[in-house]
Amino acid sequence: MSEEDQDFSRHTPDYSANDDQVVVVDTESNEGTSLQDNFGILSEAFLAAASHGENSNAAITSSDGRVSISIGQLLNYLSRHGGGSGDQMLNPGDDEEDADYIPEDDDDDDDDYDDDDDNDDYVGWGHRNFNEVGHFFPTVTEPETAGLKLLYSGEFGPPPPGPVTNIEQDDQKPQSRRASRRARRSLEPTPKVETNQYPAHYTNYRLPMSPLRSPFAPRNYRTETARGLIPNSPGAIVALYDDKVYSGQFSLDASIYYSCTQTHDIWVYDANSTGNKIVHPQTGHQSRMNVLNRVKGVYGNWTVTDSHLSPDNERLVYSSISPVVHLTKLHEPNAQHIALDFSSPGRNRRTFGIYDDSFGIWTCRFSADGNEVVACGSHQIFVWDLAANRRIVNISAHKHDVNSCCWADTASGNVLISGSDDTMIKVWDRRSLSSNRPSGVLPGHTEGITSVSAKGDGRYIISNGKDHALRLWDLRMMREDEEVSYGRYGQPTYDYRYGNYRKPKRLAHPQDCSVMTYHGHSVFRTLIRCHFSPAETTGQAYVYSGSTDGKVYIWSLDGRIAQTLDRTQSLPITFDPREPDLPMRPPAHRSRHNDMTIRDCSWHPREPALLSCYWHRDESSSVARHEWKSLGKRGLTLEDVVEKERQEATEQWARTNLFATT
Repeated sequence: MSEEDQDFSRHTPDYSANDDQVVVVDTESNEGTSLQDNFGILSEAFLAAASHGENSNAAITSSDGRVSISIGQLLNYLSRHGGGSGDQMLNPGDDEEDADYIPEDDDDDDDDYDDDDDNDDYVGWGHRNFNEVGHFFPTVTEPETAGLKLLYSGEFGPPPPGPVTNIEQDDQKPQSRRASRRARRSLEPTPKVETNQYPAHYTNYRLPMSPLRSPFAPRNYRTETARGLIPNSPGAIVALYDDKVYSGQFSLDASIYYSCTQTHDIWVYDANSTGNKIVHPQTGHQSRMNVLNRVKGVYGNWTVTDSHLSPDNERLVYSSISPVVHLTKLHEPNAQHIALDFSSPGRNRRTFGIYDDSFGIWTCRFSADGNEVVACGSHQIFVWDLAANRRIVNISAHKHDVNSCCWADTASGNVLISGSDDTMIKVWDRRSLSSNRPSGVLPGHTEGITSVSAKGDGRYIISNGKDHALRLWDLRMMREDEEVSYGRYGQPTYDYRYGNYRKPKRLAHPQDCSVMTYHGHSVFRTLIRCHFSPAETTGQAYVYSGSTDGKVYIWSLDGRIAQTLDRTQSLPITFDPREPDLPMRPPAHRSRHNDMTIRDCSWHPREPALLSCYWHRDESSSVARHEWKSLGKRGLTLEDVVEKERQEATEQWARTNLFATT
């Protein structure tokens, strides 16, 4: 399984034994049998002694057919003769990913772990320990060359201003006259808004909706002006839920924001409204955004794991760990929920209101034209034709659960990306998907994939992994499926639902072909999502992700952390997120078993604002709005700064062209 909440009632008693306790076993009744044959009796005696806290000498004595043996010696014996290691005996619920574990590909890497360091904080199976993992990876303080090449490539918005002096230059090639003019123009200073951390003020703003044309300003003025405007405030809560919120996203046109909760409620809000607090009359739901609709989803299993909005913003498809994906209209209060049953005919049944089948759907996506729905689940990828109302594709795509999928090219929708618990990302051509042969494979992660997201140009994608790494990929560097090794290069007994991640022996797959890797966040407990920043305001020059430590991490493409948003500092719902922030409070107490998680977050397509979905410790959750606030020193609003910079850019352009013509 891939989701933390699939553990339902998988708990074991907390037996705390010490080596001085003694187990007494009567061997007369089992005369002629060996100690190996009394394996079950010894195990029961061990648990009984541990629970009653018996203490005695550690020596083995024999009297009247009774044997006294210390628990430490019993554990040693069981580890040698009981058919498994001590960890295996104490961890009956090993990760299901280990079913396909390949010993010959592991090279006994786990023998090299430093047991003194790794086992100090060991927590038995069934107990969560979402430990800090940031110190396991090197801290990036200087821009990395591969990331700088991306920034200066022109694929992620206008290149940063100034000469290119901190990046390795490729061999210079002859340039055309037009290319030479463009190169000289890129070296000129460009309009830029200062983003120093000054006290905040009201942030009621709207950036120019259309690009400004010369001679008034550079063509790329809007993107360059807003490029440094990263959400940097802890923000304020704008929606509260009694259960966990699993996903929340803006529509592409930024008109609506929708969220999905564990009770299968889908809330639809006006994305541009953050006024007074509103209480929903029927449910008591509190929000600062106007509620456009509340859709009560059909209960499948446990929770809504994924959802996706159609290109026309009219329909929503959602999955819930069952073979059936549901389709509904988003703006109709009592809209019908259409069931898309991906199971084989005659196999799917409902028992006590819950779907009973051998697989469940974890993720789903509309096609680019909205006529098909792609769904991924246990090892498989499905395609549903909405016009024909039937399943048209069913292939075995991965060796484990497929947790996430996306379209690499949002225009044509021909390149499909899938990420799985087998640690692999696969690239598929929709036109030949039924052939069951991927176009390529992207190895790099050492643990399962929790999320994949695309830039939308058919070339670059990012992925989040249970190895606590966010990776950026160039699809031109993918490998053939036959040449990729599917061995297990992570930690065999690691289950991300319960934490206790040890320092990894390998930071990447031996055949890693990713372009960049970003560290700092932690991925435990649930399928944490990652995304590119908006194209319109940032040129997609940033990537961001939620984290199990209650923070949103925003990275620049050069590898450095550009910003972190701490949800423990967010203001209550009674505060307006546009108002000045209060002074920073002392850091919240973080327990050893950290259970504050940001599962999903969404950057506003046209404003420097971000909404994050946060899980509280009491099983409730909230959505907070984080805005960019950095102009308080001069007492200016963002509109004033934009107008001032536009005038300066116009004057600079006029002077340059005046002297050039004379």
